[in-house]
Amino acid sequence: MRKILFLICFLLYPFILQAAQVSRGPYLEDPTQSTMVLRWQTDVPTPAWLEYGPAPRCNQIMTISPEGRNHKVVLYGLVPNQDFCYRLYVYNRERDGAQEPITGTFRTLFSAERKIVNFLVMGATGEPLSYDESGNLLPSEADAARESLASLMETETSDFVIHTGNITASGLNIDANREFFTPFKEVLRKTPLFVALGPNEYGPNRADRESKPFLANNYTRFHSMPWSNATPKYYSFDTANARFVFLDTNIAEGAAWAPDLDEKSNQIAWLKTTLAGAGERWRIVVMNAPAYSSGARGPNNEVFADLVKIFEDYRVNLVIQGGDANYERTFPMFRGEIKPRGVTYLTLGTAGQTPTKRTNPDASTARFVSARHYAAVKIVDRKLSVKIYNEKGKTIDEFDQYL
Repeated sequence: MRKILFLICFLLYPFILQAAQVSRGPYLEDPTQSTMVLRWQTDVPTPAWLEYGPAPRCNQIMTISPEGRNHKVVLYGLVPNQDFCYRLYVYNRERDGAQEPITGTFRTLFSAERKIVNFLVMGATGEPLSYDESGNLLPSEADAARESLASLMETETSDFVIHTGNITASGLNIDANREFFTPFKEVLRKTPLFVALGPNEYGPNRADRESKPFLANNYTRFHSMPWSNATPKYYSFDTANARFVFLDTNIAEGAAWAPDLDEKSNQIAWLKTTLAGAGERWRIVVMNAPAYSSGARGPNNEVFADLVKIFEDYRVNLVIQGGDANYERTFPMFRGEIKPRGVTYLTLGTAGQTPTKRTNPDASTARFVSARHYAAVKIVDRKLSVKIYNEKGKTIDEFDQYL
């Protein structure tokens, strides 16, 4: 079967003069209980083909990706609660066969009866780039930190990974390999990615009404989140006994084309409906701009005013946020006071950006650490456990929460 597929590719694309190299990925996004999106880029236009199936039988289904540089394949015919594996093939240099395949694994989302979920969370991976007098890119402390965090994350058992936004410092796709896809490539080839948009994704001129194409040109065309026509930049998904809700808070960061957060906006109406329909699931909200923060930037007052009461009224359990380049956890908060059944806010702000100090002390803070970090989260039925690690693998915080 593989020979037949290769022959088809060879006959359809006779003008490829050199072997293609995979320059980004493969990386996984938008999992469901029955599908998965696999994306990658190549340095020259080329067709490619995939084998995939339930692990360890990786060759049960085959599909071709047409000639191009930016590849996207939807893997169909999957089932929930299942481990799958895949093999990605591109031409060899002689064009008479395939290079050694790039392999990976993943899990589909879980059905409601399953009560265990493992996931990772990271913050801003971008850091402004520096150049020498000759225009050569200089190595940075962020490069080493990203590699250290990626190595640690590779050892984790995880069903998916969450990014709290600001993938690159510039927002430009041209910087995404260095600041994200290359250091974290081993994590991304086996762990589906979900992103909460940060202001960098809207670009440095995001307040300008003419900046609208920036997001599409540098982010949307390279990512597949669970969007629909009704929710182009905010979305939700369910897995096991948890509902994850991703908000776009960038109107509060000055992004002219971001969706509104005012009381009568579509995003807020959608948020209330989505939270109200969660039933007895865990309610976990992910956003970039922080509602509570004692870091260098401090809380975003507009986000606090528009969202905090909704989170409390609709029984959100945990809010994961970015925006400030530090790690911070609040006490459970309700109506501005520490209450046992309040909402916990977790700032996971940097896996690349230089950490900043605590400059806006607040009584809500239970733990603050100025360090690059990532979180490993596990839900077992009605218990949620979180461990936070710095780039050296040291535990800088851990806590449990109950539904």
